[in-house]
Amino acid sequence: MPEQFLINFTPQETRIATMQHGVVQELHIERSSGRGIVGNVYMGKVVRVLPGMQSAFVEIGLERTAFLHVAEIWACKNNTDTRPIERILSEGQSLMVQVLKDPIGTKGARLTTQVSFAGRLLVHLPQERHIGISQRIENESERDNLRARIQTLAPEEDAGGFIVRTVAEGASDEELSGDIAYLRRLWQEILSRSRGVKAPALLHEDLDLAQRVLRDLVNRETQSIVVDSRETFHKLTAFAREYMPQVADRLEHYTGERPLFDLHNIEEEIQKALARRVDLKSGGYLIFDQTEAMTTVDVNTGGFVGVRNFDETIFKTNLEATQTIARQLRLRNLGGIIIVDFIDMDTQEHQSAVLAEFNKALSLDRTRVTVSGFTQLGLIELTRKRTRESLAHILCQPCPTCSGRGEVKTARTVCYEILREVLRESRQFSTREMRILAAPVVIDLFLDEESQALAMLSDFIERPVSLHAESGYNQEQFDIVLM
Repeated sequence: MPEQFLINFTPQETRIATMQHGVVQELHIERSSGRGIVGNVYMGKVVRVLPGMQSAFVEIGLERTAFLHVAEIWACKNNTDTRPIERILSEGQSLMVQVLKDPIGTKGARLTTQVSFAGRLLVHLPQERHIGISQRIENESERDNLRARIQTLAPEEDAGGFIVRTVAEGASDEELSGDIAYLRRLWQEILSRSRGVKAPALLHEDLDLAQRVLRDLVNRETQSIVVDSRETFHKLTAFAREYMPQVADRLEHYTGERPLFDLHNIEEEIQKALARRVDLKSGGYLIFDQTEAMTTVDVNTGGFVGVRNFDETIFKTNLEATQTIARQLRLRNLGGIIIVDFIDMDTQEHQSAVLAEFNKALSLDRTRVTVSGFTQLGLIELTRKRTRESLAHILCQPCPTCSGRGEVKTARTVCYEILREVLRESRQFSTREMRILAAPVVIDLFLDEESQALAMLSDFIERPVSLHAESGYNQEQFDIVLM
């Protein structure tokens, strides 16, 4: 499907939108203050080995220690070492590691000792010897042809193995040789930096977001890559001419007065992707709830009344929802376990049609998605590989008023909490007067509907209770001042 990439650059932030038929399909955001570290190679220091979890915590110079499981140690992964982790690693030991997953939430980065480097056409595996072919290259003769060519261009006596990427289909020997030389040169530079360095230390940093998109996502169906920064445009052009000359002529520098993302309504789509509710064209709507454990999506008919009968209305709403949910998962970059609660359908035929349409929509996702089908409760379970923070986690933070609950206590609930606190403190401290500081809405309730309760409490504790509205307080916040 024809694609277009729009790149908005500022010194603080790079934002890239993938467009198909004028509609945003994916958003990638990287901030200079919080740049992703997936692919970075470090000389790490083991700070703790956990035999019970067969894991280790490794210091690589980040805010939190990173996590290494025994299954990600190269020798164990290749079955050449079957010892438990406590006999392989020891505290204080230095070892070269690569980041598999960025730190997410309270979890540290995930590590591996099996280092790999992606080029334009190939992935280099310096510790391996085999040659693998991307599963997306389905033609057997083409797979055999590519394997034979790589074996010729990179003989076994030379160090390292390779995985042939999907974009390598149809590549020339010259292009493949160039990629092999670049990747091997990169590995030698990393080995050179690793000698004598004191852990923790950064040995190799992956490309920035714009360069990674050019390397990993641009393909034959990409029509143009539009960049709104002159400096970034020249940087990407130089990068493309060196590593992917066939892409260089598709780069365009946008010089219009109107911001690039405004021109294509991307700012509006970002706001929609941060909302809990997403409206469907038919009048139905979706509710997205993202939690630590999973994401849930609820489908509702809303104002859609249909044209025939209720079953047909439900079926059409669910069909429309499949496309929107698949696109929102990409836009929001939601990963992990995802539960979709489609509206209950009475017929197996409708269920099968919705599941087929959902699978078709999800097949457009570059990230691996596994769908389990309908459960006995009529829910669809799926998993989407999580490799980076979701859009909401990048752009938002928990509400300081409700601490991320999504709800605040009612003014009446806060009133009753205050009354209990006044009674508690009156028994502990001997004072002439007690003053309540609270939000205006809480004070108004004390002056109106709860005035009798306040008067009764004042009589009971045998001292006056005064009120003071603090406009800077949120609805749940209050203080009791002893006078």
